[in-house]
Amino acid sequence: MKKRYFFVFLTAALLVFYSGISGQESDNKPIEEQALSKTHHTVKIGEQNISYTATVGELTVNKPDEKPGARVFFTAYTRDNVKDMSQRPITFAYNGGPGSSSVWLHMGCLGPRRIRMTEEGFSVKPPFGLEDNEYSLLDVTDLVLIDPVSTGYSRPLPGEDKSQFHGVYEDLASVGEFIRLYITTFERWSSPKFLLGESYGTFRSVGLSGFLQGRQYGMYLNGIILVSSVLDFSTIGFSKGNNIPYVLFLPHYTATAWYHKKLSPELQKTELPELLDEVEDFALNDYSVALLKGNRLPESEEAEIIKKLALYTGLSEEYISQTNLRIRHDRFVKQLLREEFKTVGRLDSRFTGRDEDAAGENYEFDPSSAAIMGAFSTMINHYFREELNYNKEMRYNIYGNVYPWNFSQTLGSRRTIEAVPYMAETLRRAMSENEHLQVFAANGYYDGATPYFGTEYTFSQIGLNDEFKGRVHMGYYEAGHMMYIRKPSLAKLKKDLTEFILSASGK
Repeated sequence: MKKRYFFVFLTAALLVFYSGISGQESDNKPIEEQALSKTHHTVKIGEQNISYTATVGELTVNKPDEKPGARVFFTAYTRDNVKDMSQRPITFAYNGGPGSSSVWLHMGCLGPRRIRMTEEGFSVKPPFGLEDNEYSLLDVTDLVLIDPVSTGYSRPLPGEDKSQFHGVYEDLASVGEFIRLYITTFERWSSPKFLLGESYGTFRSVGLSGFLQGRQYGMYLNGIILVSSVLDFSTIGFSKGNNIPYVLFLPHYTATAWYHKKLSPELQKTELPELLDEVEDFALNDYSVALLKGNRLPESEEAEIIKKLALYTGLSEEYISQTNLRIRHDRFVKQLLREEFKTVGRLDSRFTGRDEDAAGENYEFDPSSAAIMGAFSTMINHYFREELNYNKEMRYNIYGNVYPWNFSQTLGSRRTIEAVPYMAETLRRAMSENEHLQVFAANGYYDGATPYFGTEYTFSQIGLNDEFKGRVHMGYYEAGHMMYIRKPSLAKLKKDLTEFILSASGK
């Protein structure tokens, strides 16, 4: 009798054991990948006719626990008839937000097809249009445009909590895993590798430089391209007690006032780069000290600072006095052209808008964002379906809902929550460990989201012994956050990035 009960118990135990194994295998079985769309095209870049393959689709990326977690959508452009792929650079690109798809870099700057705009980057009438991009980087590097999870067509797998992809570390893990997977799938480990990010995408790129070359991946990069950079959020956050942004935004205010002809006749005659040198000197050596003195600033010195600020911003002395010498950007965009009932753009202060009235403290919308949204949204949907043969009923999220965003960061094996998001230290360490890593930062004078002087300040605090001299390169453009929408700036950016990529690739 006892023996019979023993065998019943043993049989039940084995059934539980094997069902557990079966369930485990079921949980970990490979996700069936959807077919990628491949089309073949030709584009003229400079004097060359470039034949290339466009590959569009999704790859399933694993979570840190190595279980499938999300499908990441991408568009890849690879040059045909390349004899030695080990010599062919590859660049992974994305925008920022966080929560933005890669549509802006894709259809405005990098891809072989581009949104049709005016020479200065202003939108044409709907239904807009596309044109060949003679300034694409496809002649010097293959391109992979990535839409992070919840943007574009990228989504968590069914049953997966989307919040596990929405944060600094979470984002690095999913984008980093996608890059590893792509390089492995398409056999590009031996190619020179570059990251190109815009805005929060620069924060991501620098984070990835440390993440990818860590022990888990061991992937060393040749270069990082930062378009409209922000690595230290204290440079753009007008929070109480933080005087840094007021100093760093001042040259941008001057550039904006100069563009809209709100400065004195003498300053309007000055070339913009020369004028900005003068303003930067005042900002660092006089204005910053005045702000640090606070209520200990003598009245005579305060009066001189107010006069100079009025001279360099186009605002009245009375208004500047009322701000306690501290001009917030959200107020500046409303104040500069108030008498004309106009506002200026945040992303690109060359653009102007009009609110219901001119009495408010802040503008109702960013005219520079509103001016280009329709064209990019319309044409990316048209492009995928009509030219790249990729049809999907799901909505392409220009901006995905990724909030609340988890700003926890990693330091070694410990998780930390930074009071202010800061990634510059990761770059310092990555450049120290990888002595061949090069950085290029592209800056727009009319960028009020991530002002160029803030980028200069951030890099002045990295490598205090000048150990990275010759490895950090800067480019400046008379345009805004998306400097590439203006064709003369796009042409200059193309030239600068071509030289950078070839040099960092050892060519």
